Amino acid sequence: MLKFSGKSVYKGIVLGPAAVLKNNDFQVKRERSEDPEAEIARVEAAAGKAQEQLQKLYDKAVIEVGEASAAIFEVHQMMLEDDDYRDAISSMIRTEQINAEYAVAVTGDNFSEMFANMDDDYMKARAADIKDISNRLVRNLSGQEDVDFSSMEPSIIIADDLSPSETVQMDKSKILAFVTVHGSTNSHTAILARMMNIPALIGVPMNLDEIHTGQTAIVDGFKAEVVFDPTEELCRETQSRMKEEQEKAELLQTLKGKENVTLSGKKINIYANIGSVGDVGYVLENDAGGIGLFRSEFLYLGRNDFPTEEEQFQAYRQVVQTMAGKKVIIRTLDIGADKQADYLNLGNEDNPALGYRAIRICLKQPDIFKTQLRALLRAAAYGNLSIMYPMIISTEEVRQIYSIVDEVECELNDAGIPYKIPEQGIMIETPASVMICDELAEMVDFFSIGTNDLTQYTLAIDRQNEKLDDFYNPHHKAILRMIQMVVDNAHKHGKWAGICGELGADLELTQEFVRMGLDELSVAPSMILKVRKNVREME
Repeated sequence: MLKFSGKSVYKGIVLGPAAVLKNNDFQVKRERSEDPEAEIARVEAAAGKAQEQLQKLYDKAVIEVGEASAAIFEVHQMMLEDDDYRDAISSMIRTEQINAEYAVAVTGDNFSEMFANMDDDYMKARAADIKDISNRLVRNLSGQEDVDFSSMEPSIIIADDLSPSETVQMDKSKILAFVTVHGSTNSHTAILARMMNIPALIGVPMNLDEIHTGQTAIVDGFKAEVVFDPTEELCRETQSRMKEEQEKAELLQTLKGKENVTLSGKKINIYANIGSVGDVGYVLENDAGGIGLFRSEFLYLGRNDFPTEEEQFQAYRQVVQTMAGKKVIIRTLDIGADKQADYLNLGNEDNPALGYRAIRICLKQPDIFKTQLRALLRAAAYGNLSIMYPMIISTEEVRQIYSIVDEVECELNDAGIPYKIPEQGIMIETPASVMICDELAEMVDFFSIGTNDLTQYTLAIDRQNEKLDDFYNPHHKAILRMIQMVVDNAHKHGKWAGICGELGADLELTQEFVRMGLDELSVAPSMILKVRKNVREME
């Protein structure tokens, strides 16, 4: 029995035969060319064929995984036409008088290595894309056909890595799981895996020469483990867990398309919390009514500089368009405390949870805030977008925010850029905001209660401190009374109130929340149908 650990891309558990995909052994040889222009013409022809192939893959992906994920192949088409990439190939052919295949392969390696060595995780993930399009060009130049996955038996795919084009060509019904030695959680392939609901592990330190096709394997996405040649006992245990998970899934699937309504007719919206564009697949898969919290700070993390207005606009627009009219609530930058970005130079703080964070950064550094607001207002023109401001403690802060929004509106008008002023609400996550929520309700369009911070501030407990676990009680009467106060004051002024903190997914409290009159619960996508089940079973 061989056991390996990796990173889980999609949780699930499966038992089945392995199918080991090894890199094509085709060797690209360096050959002298007496006619460089003819070789460049061959590259042009191969690129034209590649464009046709990618268009077919795009059309297939749109049907199978949606337009947002299919955009991978549009990106590949654009990369294929990149002037720097194509010029590098042509220059190598002319200066070294070599064959097209070798020039493409070397250029692909060079560009891929350049991306892989970048500090930015997103750019690192693009290394695989460059490799993918270069391999495609080489195959076209050498007359090779794409790998045919249609005849594959139901299997656990084992590979060094998988390109997006390989993944999308696979018959979803025949993939039990996939496990790769390399890969990134930010890669297109990982996103596709999540969209296709395929249990998957990446970063698994396997030696592919030790594993063979047909070998029995178990992929446990919950434990982030893969086991080859498992014992009979482990197989039986796995089959039992698979049956249990299947029963749970089937039961919950019957709730898709159903209303979130109690037996007595009370309704509540159940939305999803997400951290990236790639998570939208989870949202749609689990039939969420909308997105109640898009944590925009994840666009700022894991990089060396601020995301540009255009980067943010494209991300927000994609989410809004993909949700097709359903509400998408985007929280403005909430960095600080346990979420740090070095380039912000926030400095060390004795009490970061009580420090320079979230809306405080935005109001102190309005240029950062305005860049994000411009992107949000522009994206709002494409769908049902709402903005949510975190860590509010006063009415003065709200007035200051609105003043900056007015400035951004004027700038967009002057530039002739389409935009829309969306619904604007605040997070209630401090005792201060709870105590003045009657005044705040007059100023904003909605409240969303961040129960994680509200609990730690109310109970004076650092939720990161393990020593205090026994004292941390999110069911504390004080918390529940605060939630009720917020709901009552919101409704008094004709506004809606929801919860976007972890407490919203607490199945022990679902009935209490409905009784309180909460209008919305925003939870992890995997909890949508579970909360819906609770709602539909209560009086």
